[in-house]
Amino acid sequence: MEIDRETFKKLFPNLYREMGLKRMSVSIDAVRLDEREAEEEALRSREPTMPTPIDYLRRCDNNEEALEVISYLENRGEIQAEQAEKLRKQVKEHGVRSFGKKKEWGYYSTKYLGDGVEE
Repeated sequence: MEIDRETFKKLFPNLYREMGLKRMSVSIDAVRLDEREAEEEALRSREPTMPTPIDYLRRCDNNEEALEVISYLENRGEIQAEQAEKLRKQVKEHGVRSFGKKKEWGYYSTKYLGDGVEE
């Protein structure tokens, strides 16, 4: 069912006003271009595995760094030219944060070991 803005405003004035205020909005800081990739990441999040190209890109500070990482992985043969081009295109069009929130130092130890590395 499709409804135009004015009809929605007349039918649901309070909801329309609340939506306009955007107090309860949630920002989305990642872009999923491939559903299979999203499913694979969900499965990986349950247990520690070897990092993927996306994991490396999420550690980058800027687009330049991300493009360097993609070239490095391609030169080492860890990703194919087709995947490298797909990743480069996403970095250029959407930016490095389109792969997800930046993974900071200690991300894995916090995620899989609790509060951090035990001393």
